[in-house]
Amino acid sequence: MDIDYRLAFDLAPIGLVLSRHRIMVDCNQRLCDMFGATREQLIGQSFLLLYPSADEYERTGARIEPILNTRGLYADDRVMKRIDGASKGEPFWCHVTGRALNRASPHEAGIWSFEDLSAHRAVKAELTPREREVAALLMDGMTSKEIGKVLHISHRTVEIYRARLMRKYKSSTTADLVHKLVAGS
Repeated sequence: MDIDYRLAFDLAPIGLVLSRHRIMVDCNQRLCDMFGATREQLIGQSFLLLYPSADEYERTGARIEPILNTRGLYADDRVMKRIDGASKGEPFWCHVTGRALNRASPHEAGIWSFEDLSAHRAVKAELTPREREVAALLMDGMTSKEIGKVLHISHRTVEIYRARLMRKYKSSTTADLVHKLVAGS
């Protein structure tokens, strides 16, 4: 039986993107539905379009490059934004996985998958870009020192952001905060 790889790409149950230098060169319908866009609105556009802020786009690109360079594969949960339709501008949690086709130049070409987590994890509190980054890494089980190394900030600065998150989510412990972040409470 012959497999139609184009059809498989187009009908995959998760959002898929092929990229070159962080520009979307192809995507499937699931990605369009997830972000509330047409293929025409996405193809040829920078991934910046999908991020809540330019700062988050830049920091994420810088953070993932050495990991893609070493492993060739990267995955995380992050807040993205819908770009059109009734939900335009709405932030939502998304699981993103990517593979660099050339580890020596990880942004040169890649394959990315996007899974909408909003049904399980809503973005309830108003969070700053840095708070979103710290929250995502806390959900990955990282300590303040580990988060500080990843984000290139001191562990004490991470603790300040964690304290802000705990206040916003009315949590008394980090474990409770992580539970509320995961549950979208």
